[in-house]
Amino acid sequence: MDKRKTVGRLLTLWVILTLNFALPRLMPGDPFLHMSGESGDVFTTYTREQADYYRHYYGLDEPLIRQYGHYWWGMIKGDLGYSYAFKQPVSEMILRRLPWTLLITTGALLLSLAAGTLLGAWSAWKGSRWQDSLFYTGFMVISEIPAFLVGLALLVTLAAGKNWFPLSGAKTHFMVYENWWQQMGDIGRHAVLPILTLGLTRTGGIYLLVRNSLRTVLTKDYIRTAKAKGLRHRILMVHHALRNAMIPLVTRVAMQLGTLMGGAVLAENVFQYPGLGTLMSRAVTARDFPLLQGVFLVMTLGVLSANWLADWLYQQVDPRLKKNHARRQKGGVS
Repeated sequence: MDKRKTVGRLLTLWVILTLNFALPRLMPGDPFLHMSGESGDVFTTYTREQADYYRHYYGLDEPLIRQYGHYWWGMIKGDLGYSYAFKQPVSEMILRRLPWTLLITTGALLLSLAAGTLLGAWSAWKGSRWQDSLFYTGFMVISEIPAFLVGLALLVTLAAGKNWFPLSGAKTHFMVYENWWQQMGDIGRHAVLPILTLGLTRTGGIYLLVRNSLRTVLTKDYIRTAKAKGLRHRILMVHHALRNAMIPLVTRVAMQLGTLMGGAVLAENVFQYPGLGTLMSRAVTARDFPLLQGVFLVMTLGVLSANWLADWLYQQVDPRLKKNHARRQKGGVS
């Protein structure tokens, strides 16, 4: 393993975890005084004495350096703390919400990857015809629209207007399912609009990458030679052109995971989907430091893991990188 890369990754992780500790504490307002305010999001009402007691109980009156030490010791033990507002272990709350976020982000990633790859390949093969210009302009426009606006448009048209999909939630409340398939169908109907919201706003990036990469590959000499040999269109595109154009897509997919996590926060709040995004918004409202830190930690580790996986996949897909890595392992020149 490359020592410099490992040190760089560990340093990145330390900086992110330190920011995870600092940023919630830089927010204006005290958690327990905020929960005693007069807003619609009040969870508990505390007197001044009770607020001081709980601040002492949770160690918020200690110096920041001691709080930082407790924060690291808790993570080493695998303890993410206890929610101030919800009076529950943070790890349990996250584990209940995480599958819902993974469902819509995975669905959106697969949708954007399939649609972007197929349309990008088709557009590159068509060249400079009007179909290519139409798709190019359309995806450029959609890519610039924030996820929450796309979600609101889908909510108004397909849910409120056509009544094709539920307005909110992940399951129908109080519904008794007769079998497993009925439950999966209900969950799927609730997930369609959040997946479409995230998928549509991310398809443009993959479309443009595949389109431009394929256009470059199609000008190569070996493609002209394959055409001269009379190879069929499908074989030429899949086995020769598309395979070589896929190398940059590996990095793009890993980057998509980071933007998907950010987009999920907005999309889940639009549809009131019970994932990490809605949990984070409630944690911000309540100034719930442990819950904010826990949600941000899980999201950050997910993005970092995807980037590390992308590095490994890139070496497997590109033979040149794989050879260079093997040479460094043996002590050769890089």
